[in-house]
Amino acid sequence: MRGQRSLLLGPARLCLRLLLLLGYRRRCPPLLRSLVQRWRYGKVCLRSMLYNSFGGGETAVDAAFEPIYWLVDNVIRWFGVVFVVLVIVLTSSIVAIAYLCVLPLILRTYSVPRLCWHFFYSHWNLILIVFHYYQAITTPPGYPPQGRNDIATVSICKKCIYPKPARTHHCSICNRCVLKMDHHCLFTIPCYGSWDLFREAYAAIERMKQLDKNKPQTLANQTYHQTPPPTFSFRERVTHKSLVYLWFLCSSVALALGALTAWHAVLISRGETSIERHINKKERRRLQEKGRVFRNPYNYGCLDNWKVFLGVDTGRHWLTRVLLPSSHLPHGNGMSWEPPPWVTAHSASVMAV
Repeated sequence: MRGQRSLLLGPARLCLRLLLLLGYRRRCPPLLRSLVQRWRYGKVCLRSMLYNSFGGGETAVDAAFEPIYWLVDNVIRWFGVVFVVLVIVLTSSIVAIAYLCVLPLILRTYSVPRLCWHFFYSHWNLILIVFHYYQAITTPPGYPPQGRNDIATVSICKKCIYPKPARTHHCSICNRCVLKMDHHCLFTIPCYGSWDLFREAYAAIERMKQLDKNKPQTLANQTYHQTPPPTFSFRERVTHKSLVYLWFLCSSVALALGALTAWHAVLISRGETSIERHINKKERRRLQEKGRVFRNPYNYGCLDNWKVFLGVDTGRHWLTRVLLPSSHLPHGNGMSWEPPPWVTAHSASVMAV
């Protein structure tokens, strides 16, 4: 391996020495001296990326894709308001269809117990979605205080060039560091629908298409005393197509958000965010190479992790903070991460950054 490297770098080093020799004697033109300086600068940059034990191929890839990251961050920043408005419009359209089309149908077709369950569950779900989405887009995420020297910090933000506490990361959308940074998630749509209603609406649309297809032939064959076939009214057509739109939209979003919910349920059970998962994975691999075991210091166990996430301190909080709308603040101040007093077990370990 070393022989192949020397065989490849030998000609390059020879050319560099010749260029340096010409440069020192000041016999080379300015363009050649500029090439020599650029070569030196590139070599310093390459060595700086592989300087410490944390560097490597991943660091080089991150540096190469930095322009792409910058482009994506700026596009998301400009289109963030558009996405929020799109979610509000889609959610409002589903709610409007539910009240104008679904509710009259279930009042005529559902039994009383099923009607009561559907009515109360749908409105409970709608209230929770609207309340928590409003809280999510209006509540500040929390930023580390500026100008204080008594904050326990674990690293320096390479973009803000400012100390940051544990679990704090730089957000390209907010353009500043955010306490316990995870990511921006703009999409949430209430998903409720009925397979029976969708099946009936879809069958009605198929009958409409077949009727419209056979209508010219029927009109040509009928006599003056024959009654024309019944046609669907405009309201019926709009109702059936609205039900199909509602069911397809809710089903597609339910599949996407269902997979996302399952993945974040795993992260919550582990006591880590999506960003910390990548950091912990690299740290786990690094310590494994040294024969050591990495333990997440913020993992209090599956049940306690969910209690911390939901803000459940006592038994009654399952009702007041989980089943009912609640604007309670999370545990801690985001700068120090002491476990809650009700946590049953906690093992100190290496601090993740």
